[in-house]
Amino acid sequence: MRVFVTGASGYVGSAVAAALARAGHEVSGLVRSLAAARRLAAVEVIPVSGDMNEPDGLRAAARDADAIVHCAAEWSARFHEVDRLATSALLEEVAAADRPRLFVYTSGVWLYGDTGGRAVDETSPLAPPGVVAPRVEVERMVLAANRGRVRTLVLRPGCLYGGRGGLTATWFASAVRQGAARVVGDGGNRWAMVHVDDVAAAYCAAVESALGGDVLNVTEPAGATVRECAAAASRAARRDGAVVSLAPEEAAAAFGPAAVPLAFSQVVDSSKAERLLGWRPRHAGFVAEAARCFAAWQAAAS
Repeated sequence: MRVFVTGASGYVGSAVAAALARAGHEVSGLVRSLAAARRLAAVEVIPVSGDMNEPDGLRAAARDADAIVHCAAEWSARFHEVDRLATSALLEEVAAADRPRLFVYTSGVWLYGDTGGRAVDETSPLAPPGVVAPRVEVERMVLAANRGRVRTLVLRPGCLYGGRGGLTATWFASAVRQGAARVVGDGGNRWAMVHVDDVAAAYCAAVESALGGDVLNVTEPAGATVRECAAAASRAARRDGAVVSLAPEEAAAAFGPAAVPLAFSQVVDSSKAERLLGWRPRHAGFVAEAARCFAAWQAAAS
């Protein structure tokens, strides 16, 4: 299958593009720099120059693909505006073809809000914080496009770890630079976590499936608390498990609007992905793998 991946040089997109290529698909990926193009070529992904801010060029880059996987995110004040415009352009391109095509959109579990100790699944009501709230409407747009020859899917990965970092990179960075891993609040909350390679495997299974019009959570079973994870990161960084709690005003200064969801406690059920895709997380969890994750983060940062 010919698959086009946006954000193919980013944290999630690079893992997804490489996994699809290893699975035997002909994969092309959107890049904005020569260095990123070289990294993709090294893992047998065809680099395509482009920019999410240019809808016509984006559509042209995706024109020959049988499946489009949208992983890109522009980390700026225009994050949601750019995402909505890019998603709309890609959906138009998918619908314009006279053959069956698939569009996969990347969302996230923060849309569920703070679930406390209550498990939520894809049928649960959403309670998104402001930092991700606009994604709800984009998800609706994607799912509404599932008709005729067009199939669409929405994947909601959890808080990612592994490789060059994800959210866990902040624990490593603060432990190395400030002597203790930083957490928002007392750290007694639990994140719905998942290894980036397990996420990539879920995307492969989704692309190869016959599903359409579905939302799928992609998370591990509930595990250690955030404080336990941060302590493991601190030990991996040789800081004796030191952890420091950030008060609300300190967290807001450090993380901006993301401070709110970083304090969430979430239990997210991914049994639908297991049932429909045959997907299961293979990694043992962040605490068990903190040392190898730190080594990968350190290597990527050097």
